[in-house]
Amino acid sequence: MTIALFDLDNTLIDRQGTLTAWANAFARSRGLDAPTEEHLVDALRDRAYPATFEALRQELPLAEPTEMLWADYVQGMAAGVTQRPDVIDGVKQLRVAGWVVGILTNGAGDIQRAKIKAAGLADVVDAVAISEEIGARKPDPKAFQSALALCGTDRPGEAWMVGDNPEGDIAGAHQAGLRTIWVRGRPWPRHLPAAHHSVDSVADAIHILMIEGSL
Repeated sequence: MTIALFDLDNTLIDRQGTLTAWANAFARSRGLDAPTEEHLVDALRDRAYPATFEALRQELPLAEPTEMLWADYVQGMAAGVTQRPDVIDGVKQLRVAGWVVGILTNGAGDIQRAKIKAAGLADVVDAVAISEEIGARKPDPKAFQSALALCGTDRPGEAWMVGDNPEGDIAGAHQAGLRTIWVRGRPWPRHLPAAHHSVDSVADAIHILMIEGSL
């Protein structure tokens, strides 16, 4: 059994672009100024949970209850996700070729599942592992172990991790014993060992996996 685990945000989907568009619409609908909009993006750039919005509610002139703010975010982010036919087709090709494909992502269950569904990925992968649901966040090796278990194996040597985050996706996968493909997009920390492969897109990563799977 050969496993391919994919990160979600800024790997399978463009979270940063979607977040920027959501923050712009959110700020305009509430009459918030540009610096406040920028603060929203900064506060939500790396992670977002209901507690994040509770903190923002204390900092900004936001009248809605935290639950309503979170619901607006979940719905707005999911609505802004763009389906990528090349990614969907690539995942399907991997599965036809005998790969088991999973998504391993940090985040809250409701927002991540909403984005996965909106991206058209919910029905084309074999497993979804979300940090809030499995009780471990990347780069913790337990997150990778849980994702592999959901894919039906406990053998990390049979698995690859594809992601954009050097620390969370690549270093974490190395520690857990997986092989790795880094999707470039942010600076690579000099102290980290290199990924097995570095590519510019998920499509490139899938091409490498198809070759590796045929060896």
